[in-house]
Amino acid sequence: MSFLRKFSSDFISGTRRISTCKFFSRNFTAATATGVNIMASSLSLSSSNIGKRNFTSTTKNNDDGLPKDHPVWKLGRLNHIAIAVPDLEKSSKFWREVMGAESVSEIKPQPDHGVYTVFVSLGNTKIELLGEYNDRSPIHNFLYKNKSGGIHHVCIEVDDVNVAVKDLVSKNVRSLDPEPKIGAHGKPVVFLHPKDCGGVLVELQQQN
Repeated sequence: MSFLRKFSSDFISGTRRISTCKFFSRNFTAATATGVNIMASSLSLSSSNIGKRNFTSTTKNNDDGLPKDHPVWKLGRLNHIAIAVPDLEKSSKFWREVMGAESVSEIKPQPDHGVYTVFVSLGNTKIELLGEYNDRSPIHNFLYKNKSGGIHHVCIEVDDVNVAVKDLVSKNVRSLDPEPKIGAHGKPVVFLHPKDCGGVLVELQQQN
């Protein structure tokens, strides 16, 4: 009898465990199937949207394809760095004999610009030495404040100086002259106000 009771108890317990396993198995299978269906639906929705998004540019272009706010002129290479000096003879000798520059020009007057100039060739660019032409020279105040001299301006070439200055003026960059003048190289130049150029006096020179 005790054997039968033990067998009956074990049989019932085993049946319960089997039922419990079947319950969890059914629920796990259902949950897994539900998760797969949700994932499949999500992927289906995502794939259905592929290629259907429209990205519209808000930038309007010119006829040549460039943005309308793109400059119609091009910035070129650095033509020279200008250094105002109190003594042109002394400075020319320094660059020729001490620094070893192979090409140092003669002193040339530039009355229209109120300066004397000397050009020191440095391969792909130049240094322009500036001396006062008279007391009304544009470098007079600069040398008064900087007794030993110093860098006065930088000159950069542009492909169209007239178009460049008009474009820059429209962008609130002031020009020191209403129209370009002929510079020391015999080409049109214009100077931009240093307060509008990060504290640097910038000269733009016609490239060709």
